Amino acid sequence: MNPAEILTNRPEGLYCPSGDFYVDPNKPVPRALITHGHADHARAGHGAVMATAQTLDIMSIRYGESFAEARQVAQGVTQVGDASVSFHPAGHVLGSAQIRIEQHGAVAVVSGDYAREANPSCASFEPVPCDIFVTEATFGLPVFRHPPMADEITRLLASVRAFPDRAHLVGAYALGKAQRVIMGLRQAGWDAPIYIHGALQQLCDYHIAQGVPLGDLRPATVARGSKADFKGSIVIGPPSAFASTWAQRFPDPVICFASGWMQVRARARQRGVELPLIISDHVDWPDLTRTITELNPEETWVTHGREDAVIRWCEMTGRTARPLRLIGYEDEAD
Repeated sequence: MNPAEILTNRPEGLYCPSGDFYVDPNKPVPRALITHGHADHARAGHGAVMATAQTLDIMSIRYGESFAEARQVAQGVTQVGDASVSFHPAGHVLGSAQIRIEQHGAVAVVSGDYAREANPSCASFEPVPCDIFVTEATFGLPVFRHPPMADEITRLLASVRAFPDRAHLVGAYALGKAQRVIMGLRQAGWDAPIYIHGALQQLCDYHIAQGVPLGDLRPATVARGSKADFKGSIVIGPPSAFASTWAQRFPDPVICFASGWMQVRARARQRGVELPLIISDHVDWPDLTRTITELNPEETWVTHGREDAVIRWCEMTGRTARPLRLIGYEDEAD
């Protein structure tokens, strides 16, 4: 069969006619297969949801137990209608998966969001051979070349040593980025307590329950006495908290933000970031193009991001590609 018959683009998102399901739909549908737990991919209100066990747990934490009428844990190869589906690690956040869809020998892989650099807080990306590869393009421009996370953690710890009388406040999204930064600090030898905003507590607790050794985490949402108690500390919270009175409890804080977008200096300045940390949970340009080269699919479909540059690169390297122009997918995870 024509591989392009496996998936079609509808207003709700990518749809598999033979299996009668959507992948990461942007509104409630009867049956959804979900790549990972970020809110722009995993929405509440579907009739039935299939995802990894960790993604289902994360959706329960974020939306409550009644986030869908029915749920199914993705295990091995599962027949859904006339399509065979399986889930494979994406390296993005805990529980994240690429979804492999096969029909009559033709294979499409929807990668969701993915990363190739080793992530100590989740399983590593697994290349899955396919005829159609659906790739994100969040950082799909040649200018985006992210340094190793260890280098950015080294910069953070150097700043902590240089300014022992100041607290370092690191903005990091609650699912994935916060835990990745914490694990990066632990791997770099930082065994002191790390203080976290209350919005991170449940998801950090879940990572610990899943075997991710985040170490000594303490709340930073209640007063601990004087501001001086936080001197020399590392505090992690959601970026939205930095505009509230919460940030004022810390002594002369060094404002940091962990994001692939911190490579863009204008974004750092707009957010008032003193120490930008280029730490991304998405592929940068070299890893994106490397992945397409390794998989060498018959077609590459490009979505949510800098689609035009990736399409142009595919054309220049003799590859067939097309933009999906899906709507409703943001950069929450970065």
